[in-house]
Amino acid sequence: MKKKKTYIPKEKDIKRKWYIVDADGKILGRLATRVADVLRGKDKVIYTPHMDVGDGVIVINAEKVRVTGKKEEQKIYQRYSGYPGGLKEEKLSRLRERDPKRIITLAVRGMVPHNKLGRSMLKKLKVYKGANHRHTAQNPEPLEV
Repeated sequence: MKKKKTYIPKEKDIKRKWYIVDADGKILGRLATRVADVLRGKDKVIYTPHMDVGDGVIVINAEKVRVTGKKEEQKIYQRYSGYPGGLKEEKLSRLRERDPKRIITLAVRGMVPHNKLGRSMLKKLKVYKGANHRHTAQNPEPLEV
């Protein structure tokens, strides 16, 4: 009886593509989940948890992403400077005015591994406030969310 071996993809086996997502009218959590899956490569047959086999994702119209319920006024983003009294809090509505790209980036960041691997995956995420982007050379395909 022959032993079965676990398949580990080589770097030359990984074919990377780019996808584009229009966030206009999409729900934030559902959009972030789909984007994180593509960045990790979970939609591919060669998915391996300890390797970055995922594709690149371009998100446009980040300012028009939707949230459900009362999250617009109740969801709070926190960051801490490390100094006493250095806790900063910001509501979703204020963050949307200040930097709408950060809403999607933070949502996706929470769904990828929290280590060096996750940081390398996030480098393949490009988020834009409006409908224009500068990645036409990648020939992005539309991604269904």
